[in-house]
Amino acid sequence: MSIQGSPYKESSTGLTYTSDDGFVQSGKIGKITKELESLYKKPERTLRYFPDGVRNCFSLNVTRGTKYLIKPTFLYGNYDGRNVIPDFDLYIGPNMWITVNTDNTIKEILHVSKSNTLQVCLVKTGTSIPYINTLELRPLADDIYTNESGSLNYLFRVYYSNLKGYIE
Repeated sequence: MSIQGSPYKESSTGLTYTSDDGFVQSGKIGKITKELESLYKKPERTLRYFPDGVRNCFSLNVTRGTKYLIKPTFLYGNYDGRNVIPDFDLYIGPNMWITVNTDNTIKEILHVSKSNTLQVCLVKTGTSIPYINTLELRPLADDIYTNESGSLNYLFRVYYSNLKGYIE
């Protein structure tokens, strides 16, 4: 989404976020309500919403055969003042991944790219407007989360460490 001061490094995670301007050709920029801003990190405070069209896609350059963690964040935050959480589908290329119908949710999937481009698409399924706050794409080593074929959808993750706190 259009992060002010992009690229922006999130101090709590060390991740660098950039604007999505070069990855999507549609949509409008919104912000969660002022009352909620202090509860969330800077990248989650803005969002891109898609009032026009049925299918709106982010086109990402990737390396064929590489395993990626794809991690979108959806925080409605009453950006439109309607206080109605939208309901829409999320696709990876032509394949449906999930239905988004709750506020403040993070989804993850491990996906091996079959080409040098990857599309993540928000698809309108009713009258509500699809939106997204962040879309993280992280390349992974080949030996992490091995699988026979296809993608691995996130169920839960457990970290074992002597460190206090959590890892994102």
